[in-house]
Amino acid sequence: MSKVGNVNAEDFVLCGANSYEEKYYLNPVLEKLPERVKQELKIMCVLFVHEFGGILTLRYDDEDGLLFDVSAPEDDFLYDEIGSRLKIKEFQRDKKELLEALFVYCRLILKGE
Repeated sequence: MSKVGNVNAEDFVLCGANSYEEKYYLNPVLEKLPERVKQELKIMCVLFVHEFGGILTLRYDDEDGLLFDVSAPEDDFLYDEIGSRLKIKEFQRDKKELLEALFVYCRLILKGE
């Protein structure tokens, strides 16, 4: 099992946004990324939760690549589950090059490959 500090590779969250607390998170390990990439990640996450609600995280999975995880309480009637799924598919299509590069970057950081 790979680790960065105290973080297991299987639990490695790159970034995320929370519509309830109106917060954005970028993993400090990624601070060395180019500013343009960090801004693109922030825009993706913040606009996503602004439009669909809930909590979005982008995390690293060694086997499956980068995964978008979305959660919302069952009583959040403003959360748009169908729209959020469609938006994630759009991200996976339109941001494919960025996501693949981030996956390689994370693999290098976490596994030293």
